[in-house]
Amino acid sequence: MIFKISTHMKELIKIKSLVSLLFLILPFSFIACNKDENPNTFGNTENELQGNENLNTSGNIENEFQGNVIIVGAGASGLAAAKKLEEEGISYQILEATDKLGGRIQKNENFADFPIDLGAEWIHEDKSILNFLIDQPGNEPNVETILYQPMNVQQVVDNIISQIPNEEMIDYYEGGITEYKFKNTTWYDFIHENFAQNIEQNIIYNARITTINYTGDQVVLTTENGTEYQADKVILTVSIGVLRSNAITFNPPLPAKKITAIQDVEFLPGFKLFMKFSDQFYPDVISSETSSGEKTYYDAAYGKESQDHVLALLSTGISAQEYYLLGNSDAIVDSVIQELDGYFNGLASQNYLGSYIYEDWSQHKYTQGTWTSDFQKSSKKLNDSLDDKVYFAGETYNVDGITPTQGFYIIRGSVQSAILSGYEVVDQILE
Repeated sequence: MIFKISTHMKELIKIKSLVSLLFLILPFSFIACNKDENPNTFGNTENELQGNENLNTSGNIENEFQGNVIIVGAGASGLAAAKKLEEEGISYQILEATDKLGGRIQKNENFADFPIDLGAEWIHEDKSILNFLIDQPGNEPNVETILYQPMNVQQVVDNIISQIPNEEMIDYYEGGITEYKFKNTTWYDFIHENFAQNIEQNIIYNARITTINYTGDQVVLTTENGTEYQADKVILTVSIGVLRSNAITFNPPLPAKKITAIQDVEFLPGFKLFMKFSDQFYPDVISSETSSGEKTYYDAAYGKESQDHVLALLSTGISAQEYYLLGNSDAIVDSVIQELDGYFNGLASQNYLGSYIYEDWSQHKYTQGTWTSDFQKSSKKLNDSLDDKVYFAGETYNVDGITPTQGFYIIRGSVQSAILSGYEVVDQILE
């Protein structure tokens, strides 16, 4: 779930020379609503609610299910599913392959004087979505946020960097683009406070599932060290990359249409790089034209009232693959500094403090990539259950790319999509 740019947005918003900006901006992406509509109010129209009647987080579903559930993965969707099962009084366990919760929602508190989002970073909606996700009233969340509308934006086309005029940026944001970031906290803090802290006792860490057998009345899950777990229902929240790698063997095997659906979804390689400088010689954002994925430099300290100067690079798709050819993170940083020197007359080398964080999500054994495409329509087989025993949540949620939900537009690949997928799958089990 991290930082993505919508190709569909290019068709929705064509503002003068901003076409190249649309490769850019705002890691993870956001679909613009009609300017005359308010996308951030809690609507109740039939169109908004169609197909989303079950996105209820308040724990008041009448159900007859009294079995036990195993959730595979302690990322946003798995933790959300656990929260709802806890509220419904259903027995559950979470099996997490790593030694920590959060999945691709992670943070670093030691690099700068503000916490760094190593994974998911943007709130791809109005800030009121935070209350909606935890079933709280009102539009003002109980956490400080930043309206993310950078004005000092430059673009790189054919290795030539140029400034995008302020009036075009104003037009761009008036076109319906709404993005927020956390000011002094992170997505990890939000997830931990509102989901993890009340259910963490049910997480079993370092439990990597290698086999899921759903031939019998109960599903049997086996870990790499041979430990077996049994459940009436299983919620599988692993990444598309893990599913593609065949790290989990299914018995019976996955249906051919399910395999095709998994293979067809865009799931790009990519990394985040954070570099510390003695001065800010760079703009808020530098957007680079690329044939697939994105390559975006951005001021990670934007709006944070920080004394540190941290420039981040988000690279996915072809740009990431080109960087990987350099061999290691030190070589990548050297290449990035050299590129920035070319844009800013050597100021990158002069100001670089020699400190960086390199978070390569493609190399994470339990991720093997970044996120699914938000506007690419996928087969409905992607999130079909296996014999009503094994359910899929997380990136497989929302086959149409976006779903109107209570006045919000929920983008697949975003944190909110992952959370709502956890809720929805539990609703399906309890029906």
